Amino acid sequence: MGLFLLVIGIIGWHVGMYGLFKKAGINPILAFVPLYNTWLIVDKCNIKKFWFWLQLIPIAGQFITIWITIIFVMHFKRFSFWDHTLVTFLPFVYFPYLGFNKEDKWYGHEVVAAYKKPSSREWIDAGVFAVVAATLIRTFVFEAYVIPTGSMERTLLVNDFLFVSKMSYGPRIPITPISVPFMHNNFPWSVTTPSYTKALQLPYKRLPGFQQVERNDVVVFNFPAGDTIINLPDYGSKQPYYDVLRSVYKGNRDALMAEFPIMVHPFDKTDNYIKRCVAVGGDVLQVKHGVLYINNAPAYKPVDAQTDYLLTLSQPFTTDYLQNELGIKISLDDEHNVRYNKDEDYGEDSPSGLSCMLNLTLDNYNKVKALPNVKSIVPRLKESVNDDMFPNDTINCRWDVDNYGPIEIPKKGETITLSPKNISLYRRLITNYENNTLEETNGKYIINGKETTTYTTKYNYYWMMGDNRHRSQDSRYWGFVPETHVVGKASLIWFSWNDGPRFKRIFRTIK
Repeated sequence: MGLFLLVIGIIGWHVGMYGLFKKAGINPILAFVPLYNTWLIVDKCNIKKFWFWLQLIPIAGQFITIWITIIFVMHFKRFSFWDHTLVTFLPFVYFPYLGFNKEDKWYGHEVVAAYKKPSSREWIDAGVFAVVAATLIRTFVFEAYVIPTGSMERTLLVNDFLFVSKMSYGPRIPITPISVPFMHNNFPWSVTTPSYTKALQLPYKRLPGFQQVERNDVVVFNFPAGDTIINLPDYGSKQPYYDVLRSVYKGNRDALMAEFPIMVHPFDKTDNYIKRCVAVGGDVLQVKHGVLYINNAPAYKPVDAQTDYLLTLSQPFTTDYLQNELGIKISLDDEHNVRYNKDEDYGEDSPSGLSCMLNLTLDNYNKVKALPNVKSIVPRLKESVNDDMFPNDTINCRWDVDNYGPIEIPKKGETITLSPKNISLYRRLITNYENNTLEETNGKYIINGKETTTYTTKYNYYWMMGDNRHRSQDSRYWGFVPETHVVGKASLIWFSWNDGPRFKRIFRTIK
């Protein structure tokens, strides 16, 4: 459908230009010559020639071309806001109408020179320019982003406001280009109403960037498992569709869809997530007893990363110490940051006596460990096989949050040998991310109608994890992040708020 509309648009634009060229006294056949047709418009309208060359700039040049065609139709005495709106959004309809109706004709430079814009048009034009400029910057240069959860604490805190660089990895051409400006996927007053239309879908394309995604970069990306959601405020990415389908409905899609409204997002309109890229294509990742290893070596651990610890105490901490010394805010909304307990078991290895669970950075761990009221402090590990772990295959992948893998991250051009033991790792990659059909019959794999035992990947893949490892929904739960889903690199905290500005965090670079 998208390709059909694109072809119709191209044909309509050039056919319309044929009629307009004829009226303007230009050889109409030349309307079908790419680029040269706009050179002729620039020449005919006495536009300075450098504007022709500026339209060759990627992305921004498209808007210069639109401006050139607006100047062109002004020579036909078409000055209204609606005329120029039609030139911008429906040229394939408007140009044929203007070029072939009998009333409109070429009036020349005099009518344009005599035209004076009303003040209302000045304001409208300024507003349109501002929206277009801001949209270009947001799409291709950088975008503002706010941290919604604690999965990256304390590297990033809730209500840190970031700039995300689109130029670092190369700006991605919008896959879903028709959407309301400045709204990612939903209207703010209705979190279940999409702010875009899927009438036009473009193929994945990324312009050149300054670098590739590198290990340990903090990356913003489209949530891979967010393509299908339960379209209710309490679900969406909070309770992913696939988790509910598996855990509650045991894979019965019809039963789930009979009870809940479902929405399917294009992948560039799934919710934005932010995590640290801990592994890139070709890396072998493993978590052993809570320690992350990449290629059999302990992985980089950010200074401000947090881990859950279980403590045995002779007496509790004071609220003043927790809040002022450790920076742990005690509130109803932060109930998991500190919990005292004598009876409830925190796990099989929970210490006896007065127990406390704290979420600590390494620096705070060393402070707490040295206190006289701390009898013991050990990491709180979640070492039990969990069906929620990607690839949701407890027969072949008996993994948990703190004991995961080993798993190799796929890279572009890698040929994978498929087998019953590993197909669960690659099923979604083959079908959802790389748009193939996959049939599995009697241990045989049929991809795009052909039986095969191997698959060669089209894209690079990454493994994303939160710095706050026990409070993060990350690749351990939903697997690989394809390069198609990468939005940009988190680069700078430009503002931060928590009951007032956090001045120490403002203009802080992200490491």
